[in-house]
Amino acid sequence: MAEESPKRRKANFNEAETEVLIEQVLKHEQLLFAAGPGRASPGQKRKVWELIRHKVNPVAACPRDVEDLKKRWRDLKRRDRSKLCRLSQGCGPPGPPALGLLLAPEEMPPAAAPPA
Repeated sequence: MAEESPKRRKANFNEAETEVLIEQVLKHEQLLFAAGPGRASPGQKRKVWELIRHKVNPVAACPRDVEDLKKRWRDLKRRDRSKLCRLSQGCGPPGPPALGLLLAPEEMPPAAAPPA
């Protein structure tokens, strides 16, 4: 009986994958994250995530599945919120999702801009 090698983790997301993921999620943000009576069904959301997966995989270091993309998006949002909190030093309400990932420091709102 052959020995099984331990499961290897996937490669980190590269910059191109992250950019495509952010671009596509923000493009479909209303469908994916809207609350209330106008929200999308789970089936519609699954189709949108599959569409995003098909856009990310051509630039990916290794094939990504929908769960990988959802986890990366959650991690980006969490990291961005904590970054904005540290920058503003007030830890008040965070800006829009992915603000710090999409804007350069000079483009950030005055409350979130790093000290000069």
